Amino acid sequence: MPSIRILIVDDHELVRRGIRALLTSRPDFEISGEASDGIQGVDKAKELRPDIVLMDITMPNRNGLDATRLIRSALPSTEVILVTQNESIRPLPERRIF
Repeated sequence: MPSIRILIVDDHELVRRGIRALLTSRPDFEISGEASDGIQGVDKAKELRPDIVLMDITMPNRNGLDATRLIRSALPSTEVILVTQNESIRPLPERRIF
C-alpha cells in the first residue's frame, strides 16, 4: 500500500519538527515537505502534490485560510487539515469548508 504523502505548513519550526517526529513514526505516512508560510505552502503543494496538507491558520505572508483556498482550487484531490494554537479561533463543525 502506498504511503500517504503529507506537507506540513507552519511558521514555527519547532511545531513542524514535532509534527514531523510524530507522523514519521507511522510507516504509512511520508512527509513530502515543509513550508514556513502560506506563500511557500501553496508553492510547495503545487510542486509536491501531497495527499494531505497540515496547515496552520495564523501565518505570515498568507494566512492558512487563504492558502487553503488556493491549494484546493489548484489541487482538488488534496485534503487540507487546518490546525492552530490560537485559542480565540472557535472550532468549526466537522464538515468540508473548501
